[in-house]
Amino acid sequence: MTADDVLTRPAPPPDFVVSYGPGDHQVADVRLPSGPGPAPGTASVAPDRGASVHLMAPAPGTASVAPDRGASVHLMAPAPARPAPVRAAPLVLFLHGGFWRAAYDRSHTGPLAAALAAAGFAVCTPEYRRTGQRGGGWPGTFDDVAAAVDRLPSLVRDAAGADVISGAPVVLAGHSAGGHLALWAAARHMVPPGTPWHTAQPQVAGVLALAAVSDLGACYALRLGRDAVVPLLGGGPEEYPERYRMTDPVRLLPLGCPVRLVHGTADQDVPFSLSADFLARGRAAGDDVSLAGLLGAGHLDLIDPLSGAWPRVAAAFAALVPS
Repeated sequence: MTADDVLTRPAPPPDFVVSYGPGDHQVADVRLPSGPGPAPGTASVAPDRGASVHLMAPAPGTASVAPDRGASVHLMAPAPARPAPVRAAPLVLFLHGGFWRAAYDRSHTGPLAAALAAAGFAVCTPEYRRTGQRGGGWPGTFDDVAAAVDRLPSLVRDAAGADVISGAPVVLAGHSAGGHLALWAAARHMVPPGTPWHTAQPQVAGVLALAAVSDLGACYALRLGRDAVVPLLGGGPEEYPERYRMTDPVRLLPLGCPVRLVHGTADQDVPFSLSADFLARGRAAGDDVSLAGLLGAGHLDLIDPLSGAWPRVAAAFAALVPS
């Protein structure tokens, strides 16, 4: 098994697909819980706010529900019989990575989503327009993510049926570029009023950012992903300072919700230093931020349920479940 095996590994299909808007890419896969739900607030990855970074060794080893705005639900296959849930499942909204490029879509999150569903979560993985696609990048990528975060929780709960998914705030999560988008989505109340995407402070249980591109200025300076941020925003921060100010999480602090960063120390795609810097800046701004550093873990280990890093990632999800 290679490090990037998870990108193409087959996974069980979603239980249904939700359309959150009229665009071809405004869809999301939904997987319902197939196991007992996680206990609220358990298995905290980094409970001590006084410590700056926690370094951890890896462990061994078609019915329409909302016809307005183009939203609908498509059943992919007859839903399997499920035991009545002991408690309504927490909802995770997970944004995929891939340096915002069209070459990477939500399909590679199938193994992660299936593993979380087996652990008792309901998991929604939205698609969004990406660079290399018509309308992707500025502003379409951000339009889609904002719409997904605003609309999908209620769409998914309605489609799943009463008492299946908790009405508590969602756990907003993402990996790599998806981690950037998750942080940004939680910071939209900090976008200047009267500008696109501004909203009241989002009601989320917290943000779990896995190997996140948490600083777009650093992404540009370090030329991460072969200059991936350039097609996203059109250029660098000197050319488009307002675009960076509106979309870069480090420029939109404080987020005002718990932020849990998880990052492998051996990440060759997004340096661990980005999360360490975000930790420092977030805390300086007054946010509840922690960072779990996974010793020897690479970039894709964090979304691979077969990796040694996965138990730590799963614990981080469980720790954000509202009590």
